[in-house]
Amino acid sequence: MGLPKSNRLRHPKAFQTVYNRGKRYQSHHLVMKVLSKADQQPTTPPTQFGISVSRKVSKKAVTRNRLKRQIKGVIRVFLPMIKPGYQVVIVVKRNATECKYEHFLRELEELLIKAEIIHGYKREHIL
Repeated sequence: MGLPKSNRLRHPKAFQTVYNRGKRYQSHHLVMKVLSKADQQPTTPPTQFGISVSRKVSKKAVTRNRLKRQIKGVIRVFLPMIKPGYQVVIVVKRNATECKYEHFLRELEELLIKAEIIHGYKREHIL
């Protein structure tokens, strides 16, 4: 099961905008680019996510799609806690093929807290 349509980043121009102007956060297996859209529009749109898995990660489409499904599952877990008004692109690094769901869960939570996208978390709470 994928993400709801309102939470998907679909257009290549939107991906490119986030790549070019977004703020970068990274962990051992993931890179997250975040662009805030809340201040640019009168109503706050829901946060949208895009996932990028390069052929450099794996030549096999089956492996790349499995990684995307795992990350979408992690995002669905955090969706009720995520603030609206952001565009997020998650890029999977080359060394992520051996990663399990629990690794992605932990790493994505850390990245979302660093970016202050999850409700109720500030950077001071971690330190």
